[in-house]
Amino acid sequence: MKTIVRHAKADAMAPTVNLPLVDVHYEGVLAETGEVFDTTHEDNTVFSFEIGDGTVIKAWDIALRTMKVGEVAKITCKPEYAYGSAGSPPDIPPNATLVFEVELVACRTRKGASLSSVSDERARLEELKKQREMAAAIKEEEKKKREEAKAAAANRIQAKLDSKKGQGKGKGKGK
Repeated sequence: MKTIVRHAKADAMAPTVNLPLVDVHYEGVLAETGEVFDTTHEDNTVFSFEIGDGTVIKAWDIALRTMKVGEVAKITCKPEYAYGSAGSPPDIPPNATLVFEVELVACRTRKGASLSSVSDERARLEELKKQREMAAAIKEEEKKKREEAKAAAANRIQAKLDSKKGQGKGKGKGK
């Protein structure tokens, strides 16, 4: 189970097929006792791994896929999603429920992987954003022109009405 402690910025990156390597800060505690059994906070290090390659417990593989850089989440891991009956590492009892507070620090490509696909995707998304902004600007300009045309038409109608009011009311007309 994952509970968000701190949300990431809306435009933050998330792990993907092209960005499978993640760096995290974390602190792990035993749910039953609250005892800290592992942390990166003491020496201010990051833990790096590749999502989906089986190097971390199942709960992390699942939860980290849903996180964005900058997000902090509390991940509660039932034994079947943690170490199960194996109780590994040695200071974790068998069938323990674990609670991790994890911060996703970064997402990266695999070493030697081409950045072109990531760069291409970013460029494509940036181009789509520009197109949406241009379309919105055009719509706004068209709306402004319609409003100006309505105002001009209303002014013409009002001017005609005003000119008709003045006709036939002068002194001495019709004599």
